[in-house]
Amino acid sequence: MDTLVRGTPASARPVPSHAPRERGGLRSLRLWRTAGIATLWLTSLFVVALWVDGGGIQSTVQGGAPMLTTLGRITGLVAANLLLYQVLLMARVPLFEKAFGHDTLTRGHRLTGFWSFWLMLAHIVLITFGYAGLAAIGFLPQLWELIVDYPGMLLAAAGTVLIIGVVALSIRRARRRMRYESWHLLHLYAYLGVGLALPHQLWTGADFLASPAATWYWWTLWAVAAGCALVYRVIVPLVRSARHSLRVAEVVPDGSSGVTVRLTGRNMHRLRVQAGQFFVWRFMDGPGWSRGHPFSISARPSADGLSLTARVVGDGTSRLGRLRPGTTVLVEGPYGHLVGARRQGTKLLMLGAGAGVAPLVSLLQEQPYAPGAATLVTRDSHPEAALLSEAVAALVRERGVRHVPLDGPRTRVSSPWLPRQHEQWQGTQLIAHLAPDLAQYDIYLCGPVPWMDAVRADLDRLGVAPSRIHSEAFAI
Repeated sequence: MDTLVRGTPASARPVPSHAPRERGGLRSLRLWRTAGIATLWLTSLFVVALWVDGGGIQSTVQGGAPMLTTLGRITGLVAANLLLYQVLLMARVPLFEKAFGHDTLTRGHRLTGFWSFWLMLAHIVLITFGYAGLAAIGFLPQLWELIVDYPGMLLAAAGTVLIIGVVALSIRRARRRMRYESWHLLHLYAYLGVGLALPHQLWTGADFLASPAATWYWWTLWAVAAGCALVYRVIVPLVRSARHSLRVAEVVPDGSSGVTVRLTGRNMHRLRVQAGQFFVWRFMDGPGWSRGHPFSISARPSADGLSLTARVVGDGTSRLGRLRPGTTVLVEGPYGHLVGARRQGTKLLMLGAGAGVAPLVSLLQEQPYAPGAATLVTRDSHPEAALLSEAVAALVRERGVRHVPLDGPRTRVSSPWLPRQHEQWQGTQLIAHLAPDLAQYDIYLCGPVPWMDAVRADLDRLGVAPSRIHSEAFAI
């Protein structure tokens, strides 16, 4: 294994430490996380309090139709609150972005989406059975009466159909058969479904109208959610993009199937981007410009501009190679928690697969560490596919980074994140070999989700504290 490690620590020059700034960054992250968690818990408890105040516990104890009705109420309330969270978690609200980071938010968005869907179906079934029991009629006649006679229910029914369709398409097996661009466009219909379902809640929902406090709560929070989506997904990106006037400066091939795009702009020092973060990019080069794609920056941010590097794997990335210098760029961001501010140790173990190497290279260019105290493990299907080879070589030569390329077909014998020629190793053995004093390391992961999951499983077996493992994933 030592023969595979590329690095010249003795020739590297140490970089001054910035430990006080990093510790301050950790404190800031903890404060934001506390505020985010407190917000979610307080709003959730308020919803439960509305149900209790409306006699929910007494009706549950009573049994029969009243019990079904009140259970329908609480499932509807929680489903509505989860729909609210689903919008807010992906509205790029600074509170939640700084509290949880993109990786956690996307998982939370998916989880709340499925839970709100099943609770919404439970709400429909329970309420209908409860009302049918009180009216002594069948389930289907009661369902028809609710849809036709109650204000806003026709819209709610249409919204439910849209949400069911989006949920069906969001199942991973269905998503794998669709182009990302097509799935993303259809996914947006969930917002239309939420909008169609909202009127019946605010017009006829007893728990929404039971008291001035309840009415104020729901109207205010839905208005805040809509406002946040408009402000942070549309207005702020447009203003930021206009202020910095980002343009494509150069497009160069990178590896056998990759491309690096370099960008320039005005007042780039005010963009406040950190190495390891990403933007959602929209290139104004013709049809399809409205579809944003998340790409990490692949070089240390500077006043001269930014760079992104991607592997060409689909329509969104293939367009990058055809960009012309001068093309206007719209950006959302910067986002992400894969930053140096989360460091706790003095050493770095960076593990990246494919395009996941890009943010790790920018971090290694930015962060302080002693010669030989940073190890970069890269994973590609073949050596020619490696991205940012020149930048990695410069880090080895100038900063004393140890580079371990793990190229070739994936093993089916040992740890699945290793290549076949290293299948005699267990992943835990390799990590322990590269970082024998593992307690001093922060581990940064970026790559395909299954690959990162396999690496994380080996780190867990080694007893690495979760707070020392930093990762970013772009899948929902």
